[in-house]
Amino acid sequence: MVSVSTYNTSSIGGRKPLGKASPLANSFSLIEYDKNHRFLIMDCPTNSTIPLYLKEFARLNVTDVVRVCEPTYMKERVETRNVKVHDLPFKDGDVPPATVLKQWLELVNTRVSSTTGAAGSEPTTIAVHCVAGLGRAPVLVAVALIERGMDPLDAIEHVRHKRRGAFNNRQITYLADNYKRASAFKGAAKIGSAKIGSAMRASPTASAAGSAAAPPAAGMQPATKPAAANVPLSGIHKSFFKKMFGSH
Repeated sequence: MVSVSTYNTSSIGGRKPLGKASPLANSFSLIEYDKNHRFLIMDCPTNSTIPLYLKEFARLNVTDVVRVCEPTYMKERVETRNVKVHDLPFKDGDVPPATVLKQWLELVNTRVSSTTGAAGSEPTTIAVHCVAGLGRAPVLVAVALIERGMDPLDAIEHVRHKRRGAFNNRQITYLADNYKRASAFKGAAKIGSAKIGSAMRASPTASAAGSAAAPPAAGMQPATKPAAANVPLSGIHKSFFKKMFGSH
């Protein structure tokens, strides 16, 4: 299978141009964690450009397209190619609400379960797009990486390395500070949980208050968090933002 990465080895910011004459140059960013977690971040197709996107979907074995913006093309044109379109819209520049996160992680779990352990199975890809592919779509991919066990700041940098300009300040703060991994442990094969709404939207302050309110069982010592868990992220964020955005 030909990968978009073979088109141009000098692509900027990890985006994969289709060719010099293509109107879709720099439209695609392939984000890979392992063979079971592949995501294609892109800008939004239109009815006139969708045939070119379909070619990339075929090359990368795309099984699903998640659009988080208003529709700009007829989904029937995609679904006739055995690619399912999922509409999970939320506000431009914002972070995903719990309902969107739940549906997103359920989709990722389903696709991972269908490919994990299948001998000789070809890796599948989930494509996700907003309008420009720089805010809402990258946030969902970063969430999936965090759920898989990647450190939030590493997930942010990994996506930005592949797609320069991804995330605004609010989205970075959400991923690094406010998002709560719902997986039971790092590297879990299945990501997310039934308690996804409360687990993801709870703030660090609320979580700490909830832990303090629960008394220890009789005869047992209160559980203590590792020291690193109480280290504020402000210092980390200062250096991270400087690295990502410069000193301004």
